[in-house]
Amino acid sequence: MTKVSHEGGCLCGAVRYRVGGTPSFSVICHCASCRRASGAPTVAWLTFERQNFEILVGKPATFRSSPGVIRQFCASCGSALTYETDKTPISIDVTTATLDEPGRFPPSMEVWLEDHLPWQPTDPKLDRFLGSSSG
Repeated sequence: MTKVSHEGGCLCGAVRYRVGGTPSFSVICHCASCRRASGAPTVAWLTFERQNFEILVGKPATFRSSPGVIRQFCASCGSALTYETDKTPISIDVTTATLDEPGRFPPSMEVWLEDHLPWQPTDPKLDRFLGSSSG
């Protein structure tokens, strides 16, 4: 059986990646850390098994945005690519919009609504969490 894979990369093309399988989560994050890292009011994330993620081209830069958290991004164009945390070492979050086909992965929940910007719309049809979806 062939595992489904998805490819993506940064704006300038210096970094390309492939991730396999089906995401376990598809979220819109409103947290202040994601806003600052992306320069956007929210960030869409997909969670995959870490073992199914590989860099195909280039070498992303890394930044420790908080204790136990590493964010990867393109050092050339600045595109935010991934989020990893020591709390869940078997998974990796990939920015949905950096995939070649981001429209295939609509979000199912919004997280960190306690940090939500009052002028940013939310979707009442999605599951909603004041903080993380894990508690």
